Amino acid sequence: MQIHIGHIIRDELHRQGRTNQWLADQLSVERSTVQRLFNKPSVDTQLLFRISKLLETDFFVCYSRLLAM
Repeated sequence: MQIHIGHIIRDELHRQGRTNQWLADQLSVERSTVQRLFNKPSVDTQLLFRISKLLETDFFVCYSRLLAM
């Protein structure tokens, strides 16, 4: 089973009622950069950590669950 972390981040962002622009502002990037992020199946761990803190969601657990399978 593969993880597409970009889709998972996008889904959580929208579940929280936040916009792509909000995330872009928090990360100090352009909105188009956030859009590209959503299309990536993997992201840098430092960026994933920052997004996890911003959305108060442990995205790393997605990978930990794979280890238990």
